[in-house]
Amino acid sequence: MHAAVVHTLGKPASYGVHPDPSPGEGRSLVRVTATPLVPLDLLCASGTSYFGPPAVPYVPGVQGVGLVESSDSLEAGSRVWFATSAGMTPGDGSLAELVDVNDEDLVPLSAPVGDAELAALGLSAVAAWMSLTWRARLQAGERVLVLGGGGAVGQVAVGAARILGAERVVAACRSRPAAERAVAAGADDVVLTSEEPTGLVDRLTDACGGHVDVVIDPVFGATAAAASRLLGRGGRLVNIGSAAGDEATFSSALLRSRSIEILGYTNNAITVAQRLEAMTQIGRHAALGRLAVAHAVRPLADIDEVWSWQASADSSVRFVLTP
Repeated sequence: MHAAVVHTLGKPASYGVHPDPSPGEGRSLVRVTATPLVPLDLLCASGTSYFGPPAVPYVPGVQGVGLVESSDSLEAGSRVWFATSAGMTPGDGSLAELVDVNDEDLVPLSAPVGDAELAALGLSAVAAWMSLTWRARLQAGERVLVLGGGGAVGQVAVGAARILGAERVVAACRSRPAAERAVAAGADDVVLTSEEPTGLVDRLTDACGGHVDVVIDPVFGATAAAASRLLGRGGRLVNIGSAAGDEATFSSALLRSRSIEILGYTNNAITVAQRLEAMTQIGRHAALGRLAVAHAVRPLADIDEVWSWQASADSSVRFVLTP
């Protein structure tokens, strides 16, 4: 089969021929139709992730959409979204024509949404949905601030907050193109974090109408610290990533006086059942036009160029590769 293969850690994957997978018991063979290239793929292939350096050569790709070729759990031809642990544990991933997938990591798809659209949503959408529903315990009528609102997670968080009945949804973005994506996702207002950083708290306060109940945070750093000051009594900040820095400073007096919660989230912490339910809901709302991630589709043969672009450009631009 043809695949994107990492031969040297820290270098882009290259397109070439790779051995076909041979699924064992409890695993299925899937013909891939669409795969997003995400930051986790690049992190694992760098050899610097906390999972440890993967053995090379290997095929990266932690998720995708495809059709079942053979399986003990699903009929051949079944359309599925799937996850892999490529780069985190031994084995190949989804940036290939064929992939070997654990049966538990298959999610049957019935929503009338294109493969590339669903691939672009994927685990980013799961993180946004579960952060709001499970970790933040968002209630209808609450106010939500989404940091990194133009990124993949941010776009879904904005749309999902609206679906879940938030009274007001504000996005913080670092560029005007990102702000446009957040508005398209449904944000009531957008604050540019790149302008006058010393006045960020005041600009966020004005946009949010004084306070928020929930902050969804894929960026951390100084932006998360500023956002925490808007949280009202019982407010919750859910951190998903650290695009703006691995450390943030919070006021102890503020946290205690308002009983604020600072929470962490990772997709690795949810159950198979939770992921299945989240992807089912995401597909249903995507079919209704309520959830989407702006993306560009490229052939898998362009992996060298796309990989380098993803590593150097704005990571909120989601690339989906098709074999």
